[in-house]
Amino acid sequence: MSLFRKAVFHTTVANLHDLPGDSICEVAFAGRSNAGKSSAINALANHTRLAFVSKTPGRTQHLNYFTLDAGKYFVDLPGYGFAKAPEEIRAQWEGLLAPYLSYRLPLAGLVLIMDCRHPLTDLDLQMLEWFAQTGKPIHVLLSKSDKLTRQEQANVLREVESALSRISERCTLQLFSSLKRTGIDEAERVLANWLDMPLKDEVLPPTGLRTEKVARARNRKAMGWSARSAVKKSDNKKPPAKG
Repeated sequence: MSLFRKAVFHTTVANLHDLPGDSICEVAFAGRSNAGKSSAINALANHTRLAFVSKTPGRTQHLNYFTLDAGKYFVDLPGYGFAKAPEEIRAQWEGLLAPYLSYRLPLAGLVLIMDCRHPLTDLDLQMLEWFAQTGKPIHVLLSKSDKLTRQEQANVLREVESALSRISERCTLQLFSSLKRTGIDEAERVLANWLDMPLKDEVLPPTGLRTEKVARARNRKAMGWSARSAVKKSDNKKPPAKG
């Protein structure tokens, strides 16, 4: 039974001043429109309609909070890459997402959903490189893995792993399918650790999950994150454009 089965919708945030003040720990979900982000959240919560799966990409324009436990949340971020979104909405996304991902202290990590048939788009890479500056972990779900053969799955794992190794020391990845409900236990274990929500039964690490660090060796210490450094970097780095 899912650790997150009690998840319920909490609130929609359109302004940073409205972020939940009781938050202890939260995990954000990001991904290109139609990558399967809402379906992944629903699968993890074992709920068919917790996160709204829209037939119109770009419909989610705010931060949607789902309560998991007291002070612990999943946060559904706006899907990026929807070219037809009005300019003012894209500007709103950037104005909301950039400070949230940069400065939100309870944010434990980012789950990035990528369609395994079309991984590592330019916008995916922009998001990875931009968020990696925070020093917080990133877990990549290669969604819709049921659409690939075993050999194709192995190939895409190697391809994405190689790319992540050049971006961050704190990235992990796995195959995932909301339709076939595969990869849920693996993802649940990663997020339970981030959220400090212990699983009831201790189990052995899954064989299909890349839990090791997938990064090139670096001679410098891992970069910390502060508001001051974030402001400095923001002059040169911008979140992925919506469009």
